[in-house]
Amino acid sequence: MTKRSRHVAIAILGAAAFTVAGCREEQVDAAAFPDLKSCLDQAQPGGMFSTEDCETAFAEAQTLHVEAAPRYDSLAVCEEQHGEGACGTEATATSGGSGSIFMPLLAGYLMGNMLGGRSGLAAAQPLYKNSDGRFTNAARTSTFSSNSGSTKMSTNQFVRPTSTMGKTPMSRATAASRGGFGSTGAGRTGFGG
Repeated sequence: MTKRSRHVAIAILGAAAFTVAGCREEQVDAAAFPDLKSCLDQAQPGGMFSTEDCETAFAEAQTLHVEAAPRYDSLAVCEEQHGEGACGTEATATSGGSGSIFMPLLAGYLMGNMLGGRSGLAAAQPLYKNSDGRFTNAARTSTFSSNSGSTKMSTNQFVRPTSTMGKTPMSRATAASRGGFGSTGAGRTGFGG
């Protein structure tokens, strides 16, 4: 092998290693909380999340809930997907919403430290209870065994969900054809304390 071809081979090998490393999904610290108080109780100066992170992420989750929660044409269909007592009207969740459109209640929120270090930019997702007792985020990218705990997660779990505002609410047939709200989740994750 000549000197020039050796340098080319090393350059190609280095580029391939960089490409493979670039394909791995970035992992961030993430935590789920059933409500704002639970997060505030665990917030610590210099900890994974600050009080401000908790408040900012909760507000973001509430905003995303109003924009992207699944909407159903009847309470019965909503409760088939999310469980009895886990739904309310769009009118109670949003100002100007319809009393004949039903949405799951916010069952918690998921937040991720997008800077990967201590207390920093937090991204959030609302969590919804599924009829099987598990929880899913609005983007339906994961199903969780609990709405409380912490883990490492891929940044793609925090992708902004598609808006459902103004769209035709799901009927029993639509929900069935989609396999239910939470069943399209890509991953199953459990939270540890």
